[in-house]
Amino acid sequence: MTGTFAQLDESGIGIVGVGLIGGSIAAALKKSGYSGKIVGFGRNAERLRKAQSLGLLSDFSTAPDSKVDELSLIVVCTPVDRIVEDVQAYADAASAGTIITDAGSVKGAICDQLQHFADADVTFIGSHPLAGSEKNGFEYADPELYHDRLCFLTPYENTPSEKLARIENFWSAIGMKLHRVSPDEHDRLMSVTSHAPHVIAAGVSLLLEDEYKPFTGSGFQDTTRIASGDPTLWRAIVMQNRQQLSETLKKFSQIMQDLSQAVEEGDHQKLEQLLELAKTHRDSLVS
Repeated sequence: MTGTFAQLDESGIGIVGVGLIGGSIAAALKKSGYSGKIVGFGRNAERLRKAQSLGLLSDFSTAPDSKVDELSLIVVCTPVDRIVEDVQAYADAASAGTIITDAGSVKGAICDQLQHFADADVTFIGSHPLAGSEKNGFEYADPELYHDRLCFLTPYENTPSEKLARIENFWSAIGMKLHRVSPDEHDRLMSVTSHAPHVIAAGVSLLLEDEYKPFTGSGFQDTTRIASGDPTLWRAIVMQNRQQLSETLKKFSQIMQDLSQAVEEGDHQKLEQLLELAKTHRDSLVS
């Protein structure tokens, strides 16, 4: 890991939403040698208490109370349709100099609504760590979830450079590689590499009527694995990025039309060309 916590005030880091993503951040902080407090925030005290008992949290609260004032960094890991509301609530309770970031997989709608925090006493800088699982809950927290994975950062033009350096240092310290990008470009990229694949996997899953279930193999299961993600979370993601995603799905529909036409017309050459091109694209990915 290239980052350290030298630039972070080790008075404390807050995690709003201690599920898989937030829980894994806490686990990664512990493993990376962070010695400050890790305070979890959420709606369910019993769940937060359990996360504390597992050693993920130093303390917890069910509201943005006085505990927020002690923190130098707050990471909002709630569903994308709650992030704006949560950032505003925790910014109101935070002390001057605090940085708030998020882990949302949509950035345009969020960053547009939080632009007034670009250079405020409490600063918001958008983030998206590209890591996750179809599993939910801090019980599946993995300290290695972020190791050597990509993290998008979507700062504003007037984001203070020293605060951007602090948030870059934070993600780097838990093992992430960093990439700065505009919110709109982030959403365009994610529509192709994340959001459309989930919708498409869901569509393939919808083919599976009961009579076919005993006959699925690894191909079907591998193709549809991500369709097991939380439907409520994914509904929010899709709706937040619906403009970019709708364009991507139109392109996919044309691809499927070309494949369907080749099959229907028995066009061996066209079908093999499309399959070969698909194989080339897939084989070119760096694992």
